[in-house]
Amino acid sequence: MALRLVSDFDLGKDVLPWLRAQRAALVAAGAGGGGPGVLENNYESLRVLNVERNGNIIYTYKDDKGNIFFGLYDYQTKQNEHLYTFEKDLQVVSCSVNRERTLLAASLVQAAKEGRRNELQPGSRCLTLLVEIHPINNVKVLKAVDSYIWVQFLYPHVESHPLPENHLLLISEEKYIEQLHIQVTQEDGNRVVIKNSGHLPRQRVAEDFVWAQWDMSEQRLYYIDLKKSRSVLKCIQFYADEHFSLMFEAPLDVSLSDSGFKLVNFGYDDLQDQEKLSKHPTLCVFTNHTGSLCVCYCPNFDSWEQITYSVLYFHKGHGKTFTATLGHVDSRVTKGITFLSLDYYVAVYLPGHFFHLLNIQHPDLICHSLFLTGNSEVIDMLPHSPLQSLSGSLVLDWGSGKLYRALLNQSYLLEFLWNTRLDCEKLALLHCVLSCGRDSRRLEAKIIQWISENISACHSFDLIQEFIIASSYWSIYPETSNMDKLLPYSSLLTWDTEIPGITLVTEEIPLPLMKVHSFKGYWEKLNSNLEYVKYSKPHLHYNNSMVRREWHSLISEEKKGKRRSTVYVRNILDNAIKVISNLEARNLEPRLTPLFQEEDNHQRLLMGLMVSELKDHLLRHLQGVEKKKIEQMVLDYVSKLLDLICQILEASWRKHNLHPWVLHFNRRASAAEFAVFHIMTRILEATNSLFLPLPPDLDNTEKNEKVKFSIIVRLPPLTGQKICRLWDHPVSSNIISRNHVKQLLQNYNKQPRSSMMDKSSFSVEFLPLNYFIEILTDIESSNPALYAFEGRDNVDAKFVEEAALKHTTMLLGL
Repeated sequence: MALRLVSDFDLGKDVLPWLRAQRAALVAAGAGGGGPGVLENNYESLRVLNVERNGNIIYTYKDDKGNIFFGLYDYQTKQNEHLYTFEKDLQVVSCSVNRERTLLAASLVQAAKEGRRNELQPGSRCLTLLVEIHPINNVKVLKAVDSYIWVQFLYPHVESHPLPENHLLLISEEKYIEQLHIQVTQEDGNRVVIKNSGHLPRQRVAEDFVWAQWDMSEQRLYYIDLKKSRSVLKCIQFYADEHFSLMFEAPLDVSLSDSGFKLVNFGYDDLQDQEKLSKHPTLCVFTNHTGSLCVCYCPNFDSWEQITYSVLYFHKGHGKTFTATLGHVDSRVTKGITFLSLDYYVAVYLPGHFFHLLNIQHPDLICHSLFLTGNSEVIDMLPHSPLQSLSGSLVLDWGSGKLYRALLNQSYLLEFLWNTRLDCEKLALLHCVLSCGRDSRRLEAKIIQWISENISACHSFDLIQEFIIASSYWSIYPETSNMDKLLPYSSLLTWDTEIPGITLVTEEIPLPLMKVHSFKGYWEKLNSNLEYVKYSKPHLHYNNSMVRREWHSLISEEKKGKRRSTVYVRNILDNAIKVISNLEARNLEPRLTPLFQEEDNHQRLLMGLMVSELKDHLLRHLQGVEKKKIEQMVLDYVSKLLDLICQILEASWRKHNLHPWVLHFNRRASAAEFAVFHIMTRILEATNSLFLPLPPDLDNTEKNEKVKFSIIVRLPPLTGQKICRLWDHPVSSNIISRNHVKQLLQNYNKQPRSSMMDKSSFSVEFLPLNYFIEILTDIESSNPALYAFEGRDNVDAKFVEEAALKHTTMLLGL
């Protein structure tokens, strides 16, 4: 499965055995009274109510008498604790406990049973209580109203000491949210009581909203209000004290009704008015540590044949609306769509139909996102019951009471990468696997193995080039923010090929309007992303164009006898020495292949220039990062680029059991040597446009001529012929001439010939050659179309004569 759901909590395994043990112990002791020990076998009423910021899980349970028990599962200690028993037959709407577990807030409504008397206050439908539970003591009624109320304690980032004041949010079905400030004090040693119980200060946080979402991890409230029939998304950040700030406002082009009301991540929502909920689309907000801000939206279904959903990438300044085909008309949509947050990705999942893994860091090209449909193993990977994506990668299955941590399944994605045939899936899977970031060396080895066996099976992009760029990017990306804007992520700039089963429309969206002027943490990164979208045109991604120009300039000056300053050149060469040293440190065993080990001044100039130019690029655009850190990042990045080239070649060398320096000059290549040579040519092709420091072009010295000739004789005949036509050299001319003569004489039938020859047509008095050339000329002139072929420009009997004479004079040493 593409997603791996790791169970963090299971009501049936983590709570139910404890409840049964408590009950059995009290029954054996003949005890009665309050507490979980009086629980009967009414375990089907056990359900999760809320997940707090620290991971603690609040659950509830009813006994046969209708008494309500509140319990807490401590995420750290894996222990259960009984919080409170409410001895009335009511139904729980919402519950929350403060960090110190001294106060419990709960909202309850009359249980839906005929003949039941009203257990609440006269004229009220919903009762909201605040209970002192350390120890169990006073109960204060916060609200007794005719509308539902949801409760949520704030959990600020503070030290472990108890807080003198707690803050509680009350969310009303009447479309307002207020904050209560609750001061507590200790009496009689360890007893915690409410200090200002007679009057709890209240503060209005939001009103007239139609949708709200709680982010428990970051203590943020997102809500939407309708201004002149236009939806506006707002976000409030709560802090350690009673202070909170409106962080931004962002217009949303989504259709919402002001008659509806929906809450997300405020606990179990089964009691929300289902008729009103049906009028609302599925909508949720996701953020991550890189400063991303995504709004995922799916309107109500209006077709059995297709579904439309949108993702607004506010941190990139554009949104995408996707339309996915659902297959056959009779393939009914029985479950709603689910959006899940997965760090650098957002998953869109429709049970039984499709699974879409959206790249939120680099959403520009659809090929960097993975769309799967039609494979039941893939699209049925998640539970079909309602799932709620909590903060981070936590996923809660309300129906079963299970809490999961959703992770990308790296081993499955690798297996899928081996088996898929679509280029778009290969590209998306490659980036997805690399983003997982676990055991990178082992992962790279497996990807390289896949590349070596599929080197010619990809037509839309260069596998080696994409791997080198992507893997180098992910090796350094987590070290600092803004790297996604400064380093290349992919070799592709455009993608025009359709993705089967899905279409999309991309459009610019208005950026959020930040309402504060001082930023820290996530908000600083989001603001940086928004500023980049506003002002950074064109993009700031680094490329080697500057390196190419400077390197050619240095080489040209060297040939003309000019010299740059000694200090400048020495610094560049020192950079290269550092890269080579760093490269060698990555490998404990000596390499089989001698890449980057020769004393090649031109190669080292190029290597050093890469370091110099990239360092200047990052120093210009990375604010607030130490120079030493930037220098080390650059060194690591350049070393990684070159190390990946070495790894690809090494893997091929080892696969075919070749020993070092195996490419000899005195025989034709074996199948293994040819396979390795093929990989070498593909590496050269892939890195050529990247302008990476591979060995430069050889000149025509005697030693290099042998190397070139040994390469040509190893090539397939047709490929070798093409290469010879590009290499202006006597040896190349000799090979072309031999091939030409061979083809002319294949079907030659000897005919009686006149002994008289026109000597004026020949420049040399060498009768065997003259006679041979005459025969070739006659064959060519008898049927010129038969021997004309592509790329044979100026290859005729005259060319053969000249090549033969040159070759003879070389052999005779003339």
